[in-house]
Amino acid sequence: MRPYYIILSYQAFKKYFHELKEGDLIGIRLPLKKEEMGLIIDLTYRKVEAFPSYLAQILSTSKTLQAEILKEYVLPYTFPIRDRVFLLSAIAELSALKKFKKFITKDDRANCGLGVRLWDSLEEIFNVAGSSILSYPFVLQPFYENIRDVRVIILGNEYVEAYERKNPYNFRKNLFLGGQSKPYKLKKEEVEFCLKVMERGKFPYAHLDLLWINGKGPYLSEISLKGGIKGAKIDFKKYDEIIKKIHQEFYKKWEEKYHPVIYLTP
Repeated sequence: MRPYYIILSYQAFKKYFHELKEGDLIGIRLPLKKEEMGLIIDLTYRKVEAFPSYLAQILSTSKTLQAEILKEYVLPYTFPIRDRVFLLSAIAELSALKKFKKFITKDDRANCGLGVRLWDSLEEIFNVAGSSILSYPFVLQPFYENIRDVRVIILGNEYVEAYERKNPYNFRKNLFLGGQSKPYKLKKEEVEFCLKVMERGKFPYAHLDLLWINGKGPYLSEISLKGGIKGAKIDFKKYDEIIKKIHQEFYKKWEEKYHPVIYLTP
């Protein structure tokens, strides 16, 4: 019987993919394209686990999946739009409310606020949906005024930090687009909210963007395994040290359960 594998590089993953079995562990984030996501289904059936979890990895790359799977935590009337049928259904529901004048769309895999667009009407969105201007899938939600935006960084049990992001010149609060930040002290219930989201998505660590609408919240805007730390107190060196420690502790527990273990790198 061969030793159990802990895969620590994409090259090793590709090389040993067909040999992987129960007790083996994928210890990296897989840079899989959309057409390769079926590989995760295969690995799951073979009971090959991953750290971070497959669910966390997929959610980190897809805003539409976040809107679907984490629906109970996101802003009210947030819709994952996969095709015209989904869009027409969302338009009907939003139009019946007669309370929203503007709307936001988010490209499925864009980062740094670059895929976020503001629209003056649902009809405007319908007219370009499916084109190169607004390709499927995407997230659709009403544009809310008076939003408060807070970035939360939770690194396992090792580190928690939050800072508020403001931008008086752009509805996008992202610091990449010219916003400013200031430290934010999280309340106990806000930390608990973040931990519930992370547990639902099986995130061992995460960057969470939280929103408040006219003082109501928090709501989840987005979550990712890794994101920018501009505006945070923690520096890149300390950040990477903590992430490495979290992984090493998980690998150690894995070795206690499955042994002998060998680490596979290029």
